Amino acid sequence: MAILPGFSPIQCLGTPNEAIDQICNGNGHVLTFPEKGLSKRQVLRSSPPPPRPRRIILVRHGQSEGNVDESAYTRVADPKISLTDKGKAEAEECGWRIREMIEKDEADDWKVYFYVSPYRRTLETLRHLGRAFERSRIAGMREEPRIREQDFGNFQDREKMRLDKALRLRYGRFFYRFPNGESAADVYDRITGFRETLRADIDIGRFQPPGEQSPNMNLIIVSHGLALRVFLMRWYKWTVEQFERLNNMGNGNMLVMEKGYGGRYSLLMHHNEEELRDFGLTDEMLIDQEWQKTARPGELNYDCPVVNSFFDHFEDDDGCPT
Repeated sequence: MAILPGFSPIQCLGTPNEAIDQICNGNGHVLTFPEKGLSKRQVLRSSPPPPRPRRIILVRHGQSEGNVDESAYTRVADPKISLTDKGKAEAEECGWRIREMIEKDEADDWKVYFYVSPYRRTLETLRHLGRAFERSRIAGMREEPRIREQDFGNFQDREKMRLDKALRLRYGRFFYRFPNGESAADVYDRITGFRETLRADIDIGRFQPPGEQSPNMNLIIVSHGLALRVFLMRWYKWTVEQFERLNNMGNGNMLVMEKGYGGRYSLLMHHNEEELRDFGLTDEMLIDQEWQKTARPGELNYDCPVVNSFFDHFEDDDGCPT
């Protein structure tokens, strides 16, 4: 066979295993991923992906100084607002409620992994919530600035803030942007980035300790009322109108997204319909949560209630307009 000058003959790598063996970096060494203790060979040969966490638990911080005295925001920067003694007790009690819920699974290898807003009141919430867990149960934690509180500006003028909040009700809770601050739409943008990071962490099992593939991991996100509502809006693709119907979570309370029978997360796996209606879910949203209980990741709900209610020209099975 004639070989052109400067070119090497193309060689077949043979079997798939032989091909994997020859995947190297520029120095001829097998590529490795030290963070997970895996070589390229192990990655390519690994079969199923890591198990998805059993739950994603959303926790609002305990009662803060700003919750009992709004004038605190005129003296103290929002990120430095602390918990009250009641808020610390709420956080610790929430931790024990989470542990009690997890232990009902009767799994020996369960763990928790935390994502937390960098604000003082959320960090203090996590510190007190974490007292319910010994070190061996905590897989890790990550401070995540993208789940911080909505920015209302810097030091707040009390009377001006009251006026701004009244204007927000007239303009719309999602789109109104506070002067020198953010709108809920702005929060949505950064929560979208966090969601993609979270999904990537889930897909590669980043929170799983080396060598472990436990399906009994529980992710806990410690954040703020509006940020958590926006997170749910982004995760479940709720509309602006649906978002604006939601009520705030109480201080030190939690909402639980639990893995359903098909692998997706549904609020109805843990909460009952009455609890979710109190939070603000509509009939359409509850129907979708019921679908989420059995759907598989990547599936699309072709009988989407929002689509069915948005368009007014469809006909039902009897040939009558819906």
